[in-house]
Amino acid sequence: MTLSAKKIAILIAPRGTEDPEFKKPKEALEAAGAKVTTVGINSDRATTNNHDLDPGSDYNVDKAVKGLSASDFDGLVVPGGCVGADKLRANADVVSFVRSFFEEQKPVGVICHGPWLLVEADVLKGRTVTSYPSIRRDIENAGGSWVDREVVTDQGLVTSRKPDDLPAFCAKIVEEFGEGRHSGQTRSL
Repeated sequence: MTLSAKKIAILIAPRGTEDPEFKKPKEALEAAGAKVTTVGINSDRATTNNHDLDPGSDYNVDKAVKGLSASDFDGLVVPGGCVGADKLRANADVVSFVRSFFEEQKPVGVICHGPWLLVEADVLKGRTVTSYPSIRRDIENAGGSWVDREVVTDQGLVTSRKPDDLPAFCAKIVEEFGEGRHSGQTRSL
């Protein structure tokens, strides 16, 4: 499937986003023809981690999140990493940005601890998702139904558990982003 002319945002924390969960989806989307914009809390550089504690790589942040919305993009990727996801969910502009994709019925891909942002954005009621197992209760308390599967798709929302799931996750986000808007995205608002 080709994603030419599709503009996709991918979030990154100033420090702590899990490196392969940022790098692999970005590469898969670009290989499919998408223009991928790295969005952070600030527009400078961000450093990823490996296994939450080991140093990863440095990446340029293309745009700061303040003032952005889903209307600027066709889809969103939220990588995991316990540290990075926690930093992102503590930022009101990031949470608002994530919620705007559901309001505009645009596809969203989220992996590992990334669903913490969906909890904060209050977009999980009635949704079936997966994540890193340790945040299962957070998802259920937010009204979501948690399952233990490699990849789960629910009306434009794609979720996966961990870096081992990246091949399935990347294939599914390319497919969902190619399909475009999903009216079911707004049902959890």
